[in-house]
Amino acid sequence: MSDSKIIQLNKPVEDPLHDVLQRGAKELLAKAVEAELNALLEQYSTLEVDGKKAIVRNGHLPQRTIQTGLGGIPVKVPKVRDRSGQGIKFNSALVPPYLKRTKAIEEFIPWLYLRGISTGQMQPALESLLGEDAKGLSANTVSRLKQQWEQDYDTWRQRDLSKRRYVYIWADGVYSNVRMDDKLCLLVIIGSDETGRKEVLAVVDGYRESEASWLEVLSQLESQGLTIPPKLAVGDGALGFWKALAKKWPETATQRCWVHKTANVLNKVPKAVQPKVKEALHDIWQAETRDQAYRAFDSTIKRFEAKYARAMECLKKDKASMLAFYDFPAEHWPHIRTTNPIESVFASVRLRTTKSKSCGSRKTTLAMTYKLMTTAEHTWRRLRGFRLLADVVKGIQFKDGERVEQDQQQSVA
Repeated sequence: MSDSKIIQLNKPVEDPLHDVLQRGAKELLAKAVEAELNALLEQYSTLEVDGKKAIVRNGHLPQRTIQTGLGGIPVKVPKVRDRSGQGIKFNSALVPPYLKRTKAIEEFIPWLYLRGISTGQMQPALESLLGEDAKGLSANTVSRLKQQWEQDYDTWRQRDLSKRRYVYIWADGVYSNVRMDDKLCLLVIIGSDETGRKEVLAVVDGYRESEASWLEVLSQLESQGLTIPPKLAVGDGALGFWKALAKKWPETATQRCWVHKTANVLNKVPKAVQPKVKEALHDIWQAETRDQAYRAFDSTIKRFEAKYARAMECLKKDKASMLAFYDFPAEHWPHIRTTNPIESVFASVRLRTTKSKSCGSRKTTLAMTYKLMTTAEHTWRRLRGFRLLADVVKGIQFKDGERVEQDQQQSVA
């Protein structure tokens, strides 16, 4: 984003549309907090003391201003009185205690930095995005935040993982133009624990997604206590990661990402043919059973190999690992057929890091990427069918997404 565009985006305070939206946001927030309060009152509606309701409204806390993308929004959080002596209080999940601003600022600063906006340009850029309330964010404030995030990143990289167990991991890499004469390759791993919650495990720099770089990432995680191999790793076709995985965690099953594979195959056929090829690929990974997928796979090869040999060779080389998801619960298939859990965030990072030829220092770029991704982490949902992860951890076999009964497992063994 150029300086001229930043200035053009800045809206005056008296903008009538801005005022309407701000008033609407204030009313919406007030109604949402009121709904939270009513839910609490309903929960304890049968609790009484001397024939009277034990939990009742009791005024409001002092008004606060929450900084949002529309500027400052005033909010008054209600209080309750507990006559039962149980210490029941009302805490809004939307406006928790001590919240003074939304996480939008902590998202926007890394975003702008990774798009090449310098520290000195941050204030006008943030004002155009967050309104007049961003004026307090001086260049010195931004610099202090950056330094703090660099320290947070260093601490985060050394955190203890010994008490955690990750069932699935997703891996990907992206290149960032940190300086005109230097490229930074960001290597990212996201993991899903036994409860189905996803979190960022690693954000480090490497050399061209090489085997040595990925091996260093896995070794770092191991040194932090992650010694139990995941059951499945999902990623694109980059050989470096898979070679490192085979050395470090050879027992981990591998699943190639269908989004990456589809893109790679389609790049090798004319645009006019791409819709037909894409539909054929869709029939493979959407098949209900592995046998049906193999038949669709063979049919696709037979149909297009004569004219588009390179594309079909690209498809054939990862045949087994393209269909590994059939050995896991069907509820998990939407999550483990692709690297979407990481790609959605990584696409955001990729967009921001490739727009500028000079984003800044390597250390700060890593810290900003870490901050951007860990902020997004709070919005991720748990895996569908997360309770089945316990079966996966136990080693219970699945065939075509369905659990194999014990007597069948013994016969297979």
